[in-house]
Amino acid sequence: MDIRLRLPGSTSNLGPGFDALGLALTIYNRIILCTRSDTDVNILVRGEGSDVLPSDQTNLFYQAAQATAKKAGKSLPGMDVEMVNDIPLARGLGSSSTAIVGGVTAANMLIDNPFSKSDVLDIANELEGHPDNVSPCLQGGLTISTVENGSVQCLRALPPDHLKAVVAVPDFELQTEAARSALPQTVPYRDAVFNIGRACLVTSALLLGDLDALKIGMHDRLHQPYRSCLIPGFDRVLDAARQQGALGTALSGAGPTLLAFATENAEAIGQAMVNAWQKDNIVARAHVLNIDSE
Repeated sequence: MDIRLRLPGSTSNLGPGFDALGLALTIYNRIILCTRSDTDVNILVRGEGSDVLPSDQTNLFYQAAQATAKKAGKSLPGMDVEMVNDIPLARGLGSSSTAIVGGVTAANMLIDNPFSKSDVLDIANELEGHPDNVSPCLQGGLTISTVENGSVQCLRALPPDHLKAVVAVPDFELQTEAARSALPQTVPYRDAVFNIGRACLVTSALLLGDLDALKIGMHDRLHQPYRSCLIPGFDRVLDAARQQGALGTALSGAGPTLLAFATENAEAIGQAMVNAWQKDNIVARAHVLNIDSE
């Protein structure tokens, strides 16, 4: 059996929507799987992470696949897997979510699809720990997710076609665990209220196409103030994007990638972000991405 998957990267939080909002982007990891007649598992990684990702059964893709089969009481066949990765690792663009969603999806296909799409999302969320990246990877578009009794409740919508996501990706990693550990155990009540209003505003702006509201809506007090110290040049890079006309700016996921939304001047915004990082002797790459709708 041959399986081919194309898995979109994603940006999550979109500023104030911590662990709830996610957006699928047109940057992809691809998986090509061929089953074997024996039980061997061979994984070849090309592109991003080819020098560090494991080529055996400890690979996150296979771990997710194996966990899915075990949940169904089934076993997996041997397989040859080729992973072609365009999404940078540990940068806040959902690379781990593509491996998890890919593993769960491939395993479900290999064992004759006992799990529904909502089941697949629940399994992926259980493995990832939060739904904000696995939801858009699986569903595409804008996703608003929450978890109730272990089950992900997710609504999906498509923002305006002309919206661009400009991501500036620095040449250093930031592991999600480190970014999580920077967060406080409690936050002031006023900060929680601040974020509730702005998360609603960001969601409405993307649904209704009133994109000017992103300039105010994407402000955040729950996670970015605590994580910004882990990212040299954080304020300077986002200020540079806004000066070039960005509609809204934010940390992409746990970072260190920084995000700017735009409907015009996107290339100039990306270059301004790259130039701003150079002042801290940090090399960065800018990508102008569309919203993946599939």
